[in-house]
Amino acid sequence: MAALPRGIPLPLATVLGSSTCALASSHVAAGFPSPADDYVEARIDLNLALIPRPLSTFFMRVSGDAMAGDGILDGDLLVIDRSLEARPGLVVVATHGGAFIVRRLEGRRGSGTGRLVASDGLSAPIALAEGEAELWGVVIHAVHHLAGGRPGRH
Repeated sequence: MAALPRGIPLPLATVLGSSTCALASSHVAAGFPSPADDYVEARIDLNLALIPRPLSTFFMRVSGDAMAGDGILDGDLLVIDRSLEARPGLVVVATHGGAFIVRRLEGRRGSGTGRLVASDGLSAPIALAEGEAELWGVVIHAVHHLAGGRPGRH
């Protein structure tokens, strides 16, 4: 078993409260919006919407652009669920070389075909050989910051 990197976050269940925000009654149009839909129908708690299992869910901030082809960019906030089974095709967080990395899982663990693949076309795939890399959790959401630059960068 690979040693876990320092600074493992606490499960979100230990720090979450409840807070709701207004939820508009219609979907947002990527084309011409309807001015008739300018009212709030309900409220949404982002903790409930983004974190279905707080005891096994963690946040981590992305460093680097190795997953830019999957829309995961430097500074993005990942929501990771450790209770989910990592299956081929899913984006996962793993430990490798004493650090956490985010990659897409290809092949099956233990079958000799399992590997972690970046989507930038530059980073070499990482084999899931014994002790080489270890799966840590499944990424269930990536939160992008769009206004005013990237958060977490000083």
